[in-house]
Amino acid sequence: MSRAGGMRPPRNQERSPEERLPTATEPSGQWSVVKRVLMAGLLFSVLLGFSVLLVYIFRSCGPRPCTTPVCWDLLARYLASGNTSVAPCTDFFSFACGQAKGTDHSFQALAEENKSRLRRILEAPGSWHLGSGEEKAFQFYRSCMDTDAIEAVGAAPLRQVIEELGGWRISGNWTSLDFNRTLRLLMSQYGYFPFFRAYLQPRPTPPYSPVIQIDPPEFDVPLKQEQEQKIYAQEMAPAIDWLSCLQATFTPMPLSPSQLLLVHDLEYLKNMSQLVEEQLSYHRDFLQSHMILGLVRTLSPALDSKFQEARRSLIQKLGELTERPPMPSRPRWMKCVEDTGTFFQPTLAALFVREAFSPSTQSAAMELFTAIKNALISRLRRVPWMDEKTRQEAQNRVTQLQVKMGAPEWALEPSQARQEYNDIQLGPSYLQSFLSCFRSLQARTVQSFLQSFPYHRWKVSPWGVSAYYSIPDHVVVFPAGLLQPPFFHPGYPRAVNFGAAGSIMAHELLHIFYQLLLPGGCPACDTRALQGALLCMKHHYETIPLPNGTSFNGSRTFLENAADIGGLAIALQAYSKRLLWHHGETTLPNLDLSPQQLFFRSYAQVMCREPGTQEPQDSHSPPTLRVHGPLSNTPAFGRHFHCPHGTLLNPSSHCQLW
Repeated sequence: MSRAGGMRPPRNQERSPEERLPTATEPSGQWSVVKRVLMAGLLFSVLLGFSVLLVYIFRSCGPRPCTTPVCWDLLARYLASGNTSVAPCTDFFSFACGQAKGTDHSFQALAEENKSRLRRILEAPGSWHLGSGEEKAFQFYRSCMDTDAIEAVGAAPLRQVIEELGGWRISGNWTSLDFNRTLRLLMSQYGYFPFFRAYLQPRPTPPYSPVIQIDPPEFDVPLKQEQEQKIYAQEMAPAIDWLSCLQATFTPMPLSPSQLLLVHDLEYLKNMSQLVEEQLSYHRDFLQSHMILGLVRTLSPALDSKFQEARRSLIQKLGELTERPPMPSRPRWMKCVEDTGTFFQPTLAALFVREAFSPSTQSAAMELFTAIKNALISRLRRVPWMDEKTRQEAQNRVTQLQVKMGAPEWALEPSQARQEYNDIQLGPSYLQSFLSCFRSLQARTVQSFLQSFPYHRWKVSPWGVSAYYSIPDHVVVFPAGLLQPPFFHPGYPRAVNFGAAGSIMAHELLHIFYQLLLPGGCPACDTRALQGALLCMKHHYETIPLPNGTSFNGSRTFLENAADIGGLAIALQAYSKRLLWHHGETTLPNLDLSPQQLFFRSYAQVMCREPGTQEPQDSHSPPTLRVHGPLSNTPAFGRHFHCPHGTLLNPSSHCQLW
């Protein structure tokens, strides 16, 4: 029978080698036990050695603390602003920003640090070519800081200006001059506009030629295309000799009665013109006093301390009437740095970039931007509400985008940085130096608009902290002043750069697609899916509690909310991809945060701001929402901080817009 049936082989049948092995009852059984013990010990030793090797490998390749001076400085910033006693899963804003006091927000603090750097540059000893831009910039700054000389001349330089304008009843001598002549001098020679503002800007539509924009005083609202008016329609505001005043202000720009103007509030101009005509008939001296008083207020920072004190008192009284919080006093050096930077921007741009934005820093920033841009292109492939044609067009728009970093190309050219400013005459008083610099700047500004530049016209100074996207030029701009600690540094852990500067870059890139989110902005898209995502985002933000007394208008901030949510998601995707391909990740010492946790901590650091400092017309949400809104919509945050399901920062549902 077969062995499968279970019968034993005959006794006399020769056994196989396996069957001839000793059994447990035989004397060789003790040796078998010993062998098993030895094998177990050997296996344990191998496993132990392998475990030690794995620990060594992970310690070598895993995140290491960054102990360079820049990382210790960043750690001090984080410890000074954060409050680690707060649970990150319930209030991450307080966890990251709970002790951030003394400044309105992180961007303001960075702007002040950049101005301090400019101050160190301007106060450093150096020798410059006689008459060069550097020499004049340093001389102007020194004259601004020489308060003893300013106090010594007192009001004499101002009296000379007032006499040139026909005098003032308060000054004792007053000559009744032609109203439009005085207005023309105020606008062209002193940059003061008592009844309206007039300035050049590119037209909002092709071919983007220069156009004069007219706004009410202290008014800044984006214009709509249908609000254009022609200058020859002076019957709408006939008290102003528009052609004469504007020609003097924007010379050598050729103007004609058919010159195109952009007017925001035509009704204001009509009422202003009527009021001026009435005053000219009955109270001409009142109009003169109004204009001279406004000029004195404008020029007071260039005058002695008595004028500046009177100006501060006036601002305080006006603030009380409008219930605005008082403006904090600023040190003299900050005003002098700002004015020097305004009048000598090409010169200071070259000096600032050489000091704060080396080629290696720019290369690292460009590498970060490329990673962010590639992540956005990849993410656009999965946007659920885009149709295929819109998706392809969106990807092409990102691919064709230009990026500008650091400073304008022209500002870094040696001929520009060292230009002589031949039309600037410094002295004998600081006020006269100030006015000479203003007139030179005005002439250069008009001339720049008349030239056809082959590159984008920057809207911010190189030491500024505002990035922006230009629709006409399809250019995104990141000034050198923004790509500084604590937002960016080549020596930082990658998590910091991606979480802070990377999220800012992604936010600005999403401005390209604002139009798609507006009603009717994407007719071919899945409107139902898009509206569903936007409604989800609206409800998501409404569920997040705000500090007492804080409010916001969700309809005004939804575009920026969309960019905040998308910017964080894109930066996280780019950082996660970088983790897959690169080793040697670092983190901050003594902070007890993993690289992923540090990424989110750095994102929140950008938004640090005192909750009560929100401007009424701010298009961004309050700072707590700018932190909690995107983070609570990011499932990875809840995973990496081990947030219990259902907590504020780990809700049960999320919105997918980008």
